[in-house]
Amino acid sequence: MEEIAARAGVSKQTVYKHFTDKQHLFADIVLSTTDDMSALIGMIAEQLPATTDLSRDIEHLAETFLVALMQPRVLRLRRLVISSADRFPEISSAWYEEGFERVLAALASSFRALADRHVLAVDDATAAAEHFVGMLFWIPVNKAMFTGDDDYAVTHDLVPVARAAAAAFTSAYGTR
Repeated sequence: MEEIAARAGVSKQTVYKHFTDKQHLFADIVLSTTDDMSALIGMIAEQLPATTDLSRDIEHLAETFLVALMQPRVLRLRRLVISSADRFPEISSAWYEEGFERVLAALASSFRALADRHVLAVDDATAAAEHFVGMLFWIPVNKAMFTGDDDYAVTHDLVPVARAAAAAFTSAYGTR
C-alpha cells in the first residue's frame, strides 16, 4: 500500500480511505479491466447479427478478439487472477463473469439471431459460442500462459490462427 501511495503521489491514509484493504484495492483494479470487453461485446451484438458476409465478419471478429485478449497486459492480468483465485475466489469469479461470460453470452445471442435468419445452423448457441472461443484461444493462450510469453502476439502471427478458427466455425455451423 505504501508503494501504491508513493506512485499515486498521495498519503497511505488517502489510499486506505478509498480502499479499506489490499483485497478491495485488488478487486477494484481487476474488475475495472472488464470494461475493456464492452467494445468487443458491442461489436458482437451490433454487427454480427446483421452480417451479410458471415465468413468475412466471423474472420474479422476472430482476429479482433484474439489480438485483444493476447495483449501483454491482458495475459499478465489473466495470470495474476488465476494465481489469486484460491485466495480471492469472489474476485476471480466476478472477473470471469464480467469479462469472458459476457462475451460468451453476446456471441450466443448473436449466433441465435443468425440461426433465426438461417445464416447459421445452430441448435445450441451457447455451445457454438464455446466452440468458437475454444478453437480461437486454446493453443495461443495456453502457450502464452504456460511459457510466460507475454509478447506472444508480437512474436507469433495470430492471423492464421484466427482465420483457421473462423473457417472451421463457419464450416461446422454455416448454412449451405
